[in-house]
Amino acid sequence: MGADRVGGVRRRPGRAAAYAVCGAVLLAGCASMPDSGDLRDVESTPRQDTQVRVFAMPPQENAAPGEIVQGFLEALTSDDPGYDTARKYLTSAAARKWRPEQSTTVLADAPSTVADHGAGGREDPGSLTYTLAGSRVATVDAQQAYAPSEGAYTKRLHLTRDAKSGQWRIDALPQGVVMGKSDFQRNYTSVNKYYFASHTSVGEDGQPVAVADPVYLRKRVDPMTQVVRSVLNGPTSWLGPVVRSSFPKGTALRKGVGALTPDDQNRLTVPLNDKAAGAGAAQCAEMATQLLFTLQNLTPTVDTVELQGPDDRTLCDLTEDRAETVAWHGAVKGPDYLYFLDDKHRLVRIAGTSTSTTAVPVPGPLGDGSKEFASVAVARDERSAAGVSSDGKSLYVASLMSDGSLDAPLVTSKGAAKADRLATPSWDARGDLWVVDRDPGDPRLLLLEQGTGKVQTVRTPGLSGHIKDVRVAADGVRMALVVEEGGRQSLLVGRIERDDRSGQGPAVLQLRSAAPGLEEVAAMSWAGDGRLVVVGREQGGVQQMRYVQVDGSAPEGGAPAALTGVKAITASEDDRVPLVAYSEDDGIVRLPSGAQWQKVVKDGSAPIYPG
Repeated sequence: MGADRVGGVRRRPGRAAAYAVCGAVLLAGCASMPDSGDLRDVESTPRQDTQVRVFAMPPQENAAPGEIVQGFLEALTSDDPGYDTARKYLTSAAARKWRPEQSTTVLADAPSTVADHGAGGREDPGSLTYTLAGSRVATVDAQQAYAPSEGAYTKRLHLTRDAKSGQWRIDALPQGVVMGKSDFQRNYTSVNKYYFASHTSVGEDGQPVAVADPVYLRKRVDPMTQVVRSVLNGPTSWLGPVVRSSFPKGTALRKGVGALTPDDQNRLTVPLNDKAAGAGAAQCAEMATQLLFTLQNLTPTVDTVELQGPDDRTLCDLTEDRAETVAWHGAVKGPDYLYFLDDKHRLVRIAGTSTSTTAVPVPGPLGDGSKEFASVAVARDERSAAGVSSDGKSLYVASLMSDGSLDAPLVTSKGAAKADRLATPSWDARGDLWVVDRDPGDPRLLLLEQGTGKVQTVRTPGLSGHIKDVRVAADGVRMALVVEEGGRQSLLVGRIERDDRSGQGPAVLQLRSAAPGLEEVAAMSWAGDGRLVVVGREQGGVQQMRYVQVDGSAPEGGAPAALTGVKAITASEDDRVPLVAYSEDDGIVRLPSGAQWQKVVKDGSAPIYPG
């Protein structure tokens, strides 16, 4: 499955991937390959059904060097848990030194190979080098974090013939594994593991805020145990500075623990070492919540987690209903309403789960028609909202709970044209408000704490280009930005640090591409804990709508149904809520699950869910 296709603890079982296996396929690993000649492609493993485990064959007796290389590369794409079969293609010394878990390099196609016989065609009869080549697409590091990575890939394998047995084996090779994109998609799955935003709590009870940290796992090699170990090992380097784990440092699975599997009551027991034994009840509940949110993003077969200490003593157990009270999780906080601007540029709303097309103005000055607005954003508690005036100059904040007049604007842009003024604002779960002033003479990313506090300028060190739009994640520690540079618009995701080590205030750091192929971004929205929906165009292409993961990978599953002329789009972290868009041709439209686009109103604009 892909991260965010389940959406957390309230999930649709039909959208989660089953990890059980029901068969096995052997990779021959012995296709003939010449020792010399032109550059050739290693045949990529055909895509198999997701329920079928794929195993490789060990090297045949007296296999030729080309067959050894072919067999080794095929073995890298198998479901062999420890790559034991792949190691059989290596010398004993090389097998001990090789670390396949260090990285996975993803190429556009399976690596091409060519034998190098040395200068002048002279070759050592007991030694041979093969060059692996391809076009790099991405890498997955030792923390299982995915990152797009373009460029040429060139590595070498050195083979030697054993003097006694006469068998060819690989004695020098790069660390990690390499495979084509199709094999990667068959072998790996994206899963959100969960931590808590540092120094952040919401609600009257001070709940911690869950933050998704996507990783890629081998999907048919005990993914449940893999992801539990990954959670215990801590967050990825990119997210680490802004999140915390409730597991005490050094917590790991108890020594000797095998595969973790839920019982017939959908309860998963997780035996931990003695580092976890001292956790109190509240801390243990948070620990179990991290695992439950993570596991339910992987599979529908877990709805209770029990944590055990080294003496089999139950530290705590937690059901999915209880987890929702322990931590704030955007994926289970569905919106009460869908909001948009009507033909009078007033803020109106429709019940979020309703099929009605009748909207009513919101209470207060944003809905009374006293002022026209170009864009709006509603706080996640749906008690207040921010509106940008129709000329784009002024940002107002008002209550949605009662009538009243509109106070003075909190932010004013001096941009000469409307397109160079304020963009659509965005709220996080803390109640903080973010907005971009696109004034070329004074471009600013601004933060208003609690929507009314002092206006702070947010730094974006290392960013080249101009920010055109932003959407902050519900967790308040990640931000999606549309950045324009040289006539090209990119979708980037950055990490929010409220007060970084420089002491210079809030900043958005380590920006990375979330949609490498797009050169024009017309609209975007968060559509899950670790997923965005984006409307854009590739070079030379037409406008399209697609889902993208925050790490830049493409989630499994299809894109939303095509829609022309899209100018705005909104989604919820709760994937049960329909996708909604504004189209020049059709007005406000929505896309319920399993259906086609449906018209809401013709004369409306700027649709938004809270956030």
